[in-house]
Amino acid sequence: MTKAETERLANLLRAKQMEVSRALRNRDEIIIEKVSDDLDQVQLMGERELAIRNLDRESNLGRQINNALARIAKGVYGVCLYCEEDISPRRMAAVPWAAFCISCQEQIDRREIEVDENLERLAPAA
Repeated sequence: MTKAETERLANLLRAKQMEVSRALRNRDEIIIEKVSDDLDQVQLMGERELAIRNLDRESNLGRQINNALARIAKGVYGVCLYCEEDISPRRMAAVPWAAFCISCQEQIDRREIEVDENLERLAPAA
């Protein structure tokens, strides 16, 4: 990956990082409200659960973006954390925070490789 491509993707990552940061600040949807109607209470509980899942997803994405920016700083951006092969430029353009090549990501998705929450340490599945 060229320095210009890396810088372009770093700028995209920083912009996405700001977007995620703004989304994480909006926690009004998880406020517990008391209402007298049981049906309204159930609906509010469902909406709160959805908001919590969205915040969790955004938080995970924020971690992945931070890890990608750290890999840029270390000079290992665009290299699969598992097999250490270059990640395809098309994949990096589509998912700039990708830490794994397609092949390794598929193994992770099939749970053949376990990944810890930091996305930095890997181990074969037991």
